[in-house]
Amino acid sequence: MQNLPTEPDTSEGAPEEVPVPEDFFNLEIDVQPFLPDLIVPVWNFLQDFPILLVVLMFGFGYFIGKGLQWLLRTALSKAAAKTKSDLDDKLIPYLTEPVVQTTVILALVAAEKAFGFGETVDWFLVRMLFTLLLFFWGRAWFKATTLAITALSSRENERELFQPRTRPLFEMVVKVVLFSVLLWFFMALWNIDGTAWLASAGVVGIAVGFAARDTLANLISGVSIIADAPYKLGDYIVLDTGERGVVTELGMRSTRLVTRDDVEISIPNAVMGNAKITNESGGPAIEHRIRLPIGVAYGTLPAKVIDVLEQVARENPLILDNPAPRVRMRAFGESSLDFELMGWIKYPEQRGLARHKLLIEIDNRFREEHIQIPFPQRDVHLSGSDGKPEEPLAET
Repeated sequence: MQNLPTEPDTSEGAPEEVPVPEDFFNLEIDVQPFLPDLIVPVWNFLQDFPILLVVLMFGFGYFIGKGLQWLLRTALSKAAAKTKSDLDDKLIPYLTEPVVQTTVILALVAAEKAFGFGETVDWFLVRMLFTLLLFFWGRAWFKATTLAITALSSRENERELFQPRTRPLFEMVVKVVLFSVLLWFFMALWNIDGTAWLASAGVVGIAVGFAARDTLANLISGVSIIADAPYKLGDYIVLDTGERGVVTELGMRSTRLVTRDDVEISIPNAVMGNAKITNESGGPAIEHRIRLPIGVAYGTLPAKVIDVLEQVARENPLILDNPAPRVRMRAFGESSLDFELMGWIKYPEQRGLARHKLLIEIDNRFREEHIQIPFPQRDVHLSGSDGKPEEPLAET
């Protein structure tokens, strides 16, 4: 009788083999197939002395990395010498710094097999080494991008995309992107399923959003302020609440002003986004115009008043010669001829001092020229009991 092949037992009592998921990255480094025939016996001999092999591979990786680093820096420096900017010269050390760590870690991974650890320990050690390598490259890219954004934003061309006011926005975006990429590599390196993590992050994000809504409001307002640019670093601004000062820092959470009393005020961006802001440094120039309303007594020659006021303004060191100061007659007031002196100062912070010096000098010159500044006055006529008007009383 012919024996028929028996089928495998598929009953419930037989254990099923669970498939092991494959790694996303193949981190098995076997250098023996690439070694020359003369070196294979030496490599096999060193397998029996794992510590010596690790030391030798560490030194070999270090010297190979230094050589590659020197070649890369030399080639990149020659290419950077042909450009006008020095930014690429500054970026080369940051971008080539992890080359040595890369060759050393790859050499250690190749030598780690000599210890004969179990599969689990071997899997863990290899991923620890590559995680360290991921950290070195991530740190180098963070430094390089920060340097690049800072250098690009320091340019004085107003039409450039990178400016001091937009630097925090670009830094935040670049850091978020880099961190996301590094996090993806880390999860893929350790075979972590990101689906469950994303779902958990969504729930946590909703909870954090409710708990930190004020902070999120400041962040969103900071982005809108940077994009809309109602002011920039160095501008002299006045808020509708009365605060005024020079913008010294424009962050993602708050804006900082330094007042004339040398006091720093930190204002949340959510408040700045909803406030009425007067930017006295805005416009095509940073110069600021001041106005002084002045009244003189009726009977005074307007031409004489204009000459005196313009001469006082020209002699004041805080008033700019270009644009030249000027005087305009504005109205026939109830008690005076109304004039207005207008002059330009270099910075808005000089407004108080300039007005102080102008007023003192105008008072001195009016006394010398016998020009009177009248008081408001009224003529009041009272009728007596006999119907005859009494003497007018002057009211001041």
